[in-house]
Amino acid sequence: MTQAAPEREAMEFDVVIVGAGPAGLSAAIRLKQRAAEAGGDINVVVVEKGSEVGAHILSGAVLDPSGLDALLPDWRDMGSPIDTPVASESFKILGGSGSLSLPVWGMPEMVKNHGCYIVSMGNVCRWLAEQAEGMGVEIYPGMAASQVLYREDGSVRGVVVGEMGIGKDGEKKESYEPGMELVGKYVLIGEGVRGSLAKQLIANFKLDENSDPQKFGIGLKELWEIAPEKSRPGHVQHTFGWPLKDDTGGGSFLYHYNDNTIALGFVVHLNYKNPYLYPYGEFQKFKTHPEIAELLEGGKRIAYGSRAITEGGYQSVPKLAFPGGALIGCSAGFVNVPRIKGNHNAMLTGMMAADAAFEAVSAGREGDTLDAYEAAYQGSDVKRELFKARNVKPLWSTFGTRIGAIALGGLELWMNSIVPGLSFFGTMKHGKTDAAATEPAAKHKPVAYPRPDGAVTFDRLTNVAFSATNHEEDQPSHLKLKDPSIPIGVNLPVYAEPAQRYCPAGVYEVVSGEGGADPQFQINAQNCVHCKTCDIKDPSQNIVWTTPEGGGGPNYPNM
Repeated sequence: MTQAAPEREAMEFDVVIVGAGPAGLSAAIRLKQRAAEAGGDINVVVVEKGSEVGAHILSGAVLDPSGLDALLPDWRDMGSPIDTPVASESFKILGGSGSLSLPVWGMPEMVKNHGCYIVSMGNVCRWLAEQAEGMGVEIYPGMAASQVLYREDGSVRGVVVGEMGIGKDGEKKESYEPGMELVGKYVLIGEGVRGSLAKQLIANFKLDENSDPQKFGIGLKELWEIAPEKSRPGHVQHTFGWPLKDDTGGGSFLYHYNDNTIALGFVVHLNYKNPYLYPYGEFQKFKTHPEIAELLEGGKRIAYGSRAITEGGYQSVPKLAFPGGALIGCSAGFVNVPRIKGNHNAMLTGMMAADAAFEAVSAGREGDTLDAYEAAYQGSDVKRELFKARNVKPLWSTFGTRIGAIALGGLELWMNSIVPGLSFFGTMKHGKTDAAATEPAAKHKPVAYPRPDGAVTFDRLTNVAFSATNHEEDQPSHLKLKDPSIPIGVNLPVYAEPAQRYCPAGVYEVVSGEGGADPQFQINAQNCVHCKTCDIKDPSQNIVWTTPEGGGGPNYPNM
């Protein structure tokens, strides 16, 4: 018997925004700016599943200020936490014991970082939230948007937020709260990479039927406090190569803040073939490189986190608008892979969607498709930037790091700096999904990784403690299996169950008896840092990431 839907209080707004990231907050601010310019007001709410704004924000990050310049031209005089301009930069190819520096002067202009700032995007979002609230935007942190609401004509009319108090057994506890319906004339989805609602909406409205499959990477990051004499405020370093093999995309980033701290991170493209590859292990192994280990010696790790990254770029951007709303920021995927930047594009697309929504509300419309947003993107600098870089990722995937990314990718970017859009390759396709790229274990050998030393390298569970991750334990697992038999019946014999390795938080385990007897698939949902890698990389596409109770997950400081 189907249970009746709980009765919920409904709150009505002009615009409902899901996600208090750079896209969602920029959209909220822009809506209020437009209303003020017109001498009126607009009712805007932003909901955020993290316990506070910024709690779930993880990014490198070197920020291109073009988005902020467009949104808040006076931000430099407004007390923003953006105070470390890029002062120097280096690009290196790593070997096992040394490195080769690439000449900065010879790098394409697109990948250089002059004029940019080293930031904590978590702190930037906290500051943007202050600006939005000062304009009258309502922001509700700790409120996970768990369900899309539709009008009778099929258009999106809102979301359900804040449902809490369901036990592991699926029954309502005494503390049960049915949540609220936040209803809007338009709903902007800015959940970030592989958002659960965005995934449903893309499928429901077939938004990706004319685009390539989205591609992803997994980004792993630690904050370190290093010895003062080793600090180089404003220095940016990116590397290719070791410990990744040439046929596995990825690399590292190292950013020096002005307070003796560094952001140290590693990205592995999720289209890797070998199911034995262990992205977290690759990151820890990277830190044993002599140049990195020497920098970290005498320092201490102060935070850890992980997040998936959209990498499909130009070819993978879906249709952005649907009846009643739109996708903004990384929910659609505007990261420029060779630049390792997407925050500015997230802000700019949030503003474009806000402009379209404001015009529609002002005209008395609601629930229709914001075609003006789509048109704005088609004529935007965001699309032009992604178009110039469109072939770097597929070249990398096809020809490897040295030939594909560095040689051919570099040539592509140089050609596009002279004649935008010029390419020997036209527009390449991405082909299969990252899940489909995973090959059977029989084609590969297990990869050996060094044991953590507890000083420079750490085991996963120890590091997860530095993400301050926590979930209410008495709730259903937010990590759903379409078919519970698949992990042991298919993924283990065919792919050596890669969930054990691709998850950066130790959520998935295969627990066996003596001699490997009676293997069981165990999900430790409490550890989940909301990176979404499982939803992306599972070769059987059997794992579905859904939102846990609001406020659950990591609580990132300064990430």
